[in-house]
Amino acid sequence: MNVEIIYDTEYKLDIEADKIINEVVKVAIDEYYGDDDIELSVTLTDDEGIKKLNSEFREIDSPTDVLSFPMLEFGTPGDFETVSDVSDIVDPDTDEIMLGDIVISLEKVVSQALEYGHSKDRELAFLVAHSMLHLMGYDHMDDIEREDMEKRQEDILQLAGYTRD
Repeated sequence: MNVEIIYDTEYKLDIEADKIINEVVKVAIDEYYGDDDIELSVTLTDDEGIKKLNSEFREIDSPTDVLSFPMLEFGTPGDFETVSDVSDIVDPDTDEIMLGDIVISLEKVVSQALEYGHSKDRELAFLVAHSMLHLMGYDHMDDIEREDMEKRQEDILQLAGYTRD
């Protein structure tokens, strides 16, 4: 498993972001895939950086907390057996499947941790868990999908040890 973490901001958190990201990604992959032949990137940015991406890719001209850019198309969410063709998205150097990209606003990590009354560690872990599920084909477009995704997020956070304070 290869998780490339890119800092695209001067904004810094006083937490061990790399450790949190790697732990949550590992739990999500172990829980929903079971193999570590995955690679992905996580870009940590600020509100301005994520606002630009949100505007470009979603035509929403405001910052958001996290964006997910999946590389795989799942027939059934989380079921890697239903992925159409992975030949175009296998890294030839590592034979790892390129799962996708995650972009997180560190400013949103701080503001949402305050808003929801929990730690920055837990908020970052939540955003990574949420985005990992998107990379594995899950969504929250209706109430059934939303409830399922919320349960899976909580399962990942519990297993990784990032519970609400």
